[in-house]
Amino acid sequence: MCSFLTAGYSTTSTALAWFIHFMSKYPLVQSKLKRELAEYHLQRLSIEQLDSLGYLDCVLREVLRFAPPIIGTLRTLQVDDRLPSSGFQLNKGDHVFISLYNMARDPRYWSGPIDPDQFYPERFQDEDNTIRNKAAWMVFGGGHRQCMGQDLARLELKAICARLMQHVTFGDGGPDVNAGGYKYSDTLLPKRIGVTITFDD
Repeated sequence: MCSFLTAGYSTTSTALAWFIHFMSKYPLVQSKLKRELAEYHLQRLSIEQLDSLGYLDCVLREVLRFAPPIIGTLRTLQVDDRLPSSGFQLNKGDHVFISLYNMARDPRYWSGPIDPDQFYPERFQDEDNTIRNKAAWMVFGGGHRQCMGQDLARLELKAICARLMQHVTFGDGGPDVNAGGYKYSDTLLPKRIGVTITFDD
């Protein structure tokens, strides 16, 4: 239970730091989020209301795609295999590192008009607001070994980010302090994040 809570704390707080950074860099995205939340004014949101916030969901998915808290995952092969593009032989028992960071930027998996190196939440929407590229978006892993805390993490992030957007506006602190970049500890943290905070009326 302790590892469940500590793993959830560091990854969720990292995702929140990236959310704040991206909101400061993309004011149009921030404004669109605030418009989505406007109908609720300043009230606390129920789980059902949080679930109805489609654009917030897209923004958080894009934050996690663009800056995954964990850069990858390790898997052990259960059968022999061969990489199709290179013919490289992989054997049962070999350990394979799957880079979530690289997969999230690979144009083979993120085709379309928007470059995968661009922050663009709308990539997760289509006409009926469903998600594209499910196999390439493995932030919580996949299959029977996927993160068991993903529902809690998503709910926490949605609740915190919605509350922030109801009360404050994040501004860009300037290139010297808010340049982004990455540093890795147990999670993939923003290297330089400096924002202004304006309390909304």
